[in-house]
Amino acid sequence: MQFNHDNMIGVHLAEELVNLDVDGPWTRDAVAATLTRFLVRIVELDDELAELRDWTRRLRAVFAATDTAARCEVINELLAVGVRQVHLAMHDDFPPHLHFARDEHRLTERVQAATIGGLAIFAVEARVGRMGLCSRPGCEHAYVDTSRNGRRAYCSAICGNGDAVQRYRERKAADRRSTNDESNHPERVLLDAK
Repeated sequence: MQFNHDNMIGVHLAEELVNLDVDGPWTRDAVAATLTRFLVRIVELDDELAELRDWTRRLRAVFAATDTAARCEVINELLAVGVRQVHLAMHDDFPPHLHFARDEHRLTERVQAATIGGLAIFAVEARVGRMGLCSRPGCEHAYVDTSRNGRRAYCSAICGNGDAVQRYRERKAADRRSTNDESNHPERVLLDAK
């Protein structure tokens, strides 16, 4: 499955905001940098920081859902809150694309619309399953899977590799314990051999 990354600003903004909330301080500068990176026009941010964080925490439920029905239900709930209208837009040399809010709407409303609209479109194109929370124990980062094979389970290669190393070490330790148990009880080994 091939994804048009130009049309995925909303889904990647949702992913980045959820991960920003996990990473630590939800500061004006960090949020502004994230929004700017995703071409969100900022007029006033200070008064809406708490609202944006609340919305981001609601978005997390989309990534955390573990099956198709649950993810669709969460997306539908957030679409009812975040999208008031849809229109086709052309601006700044971008090809025609969907907007889920007008430029004159408040910042939080525009972010709500862009993120949940983007997640809904991505869910349709990706058959809902290509997003989630990192599988490495202890990591709470969200990911969007745009890989060719659609088998991503980690937020990054670092987490995937780290988890594989940890599982390998645990298997080796279990093997050593099993070997030690057998050498401590030679009579059991002899009985098993009969």
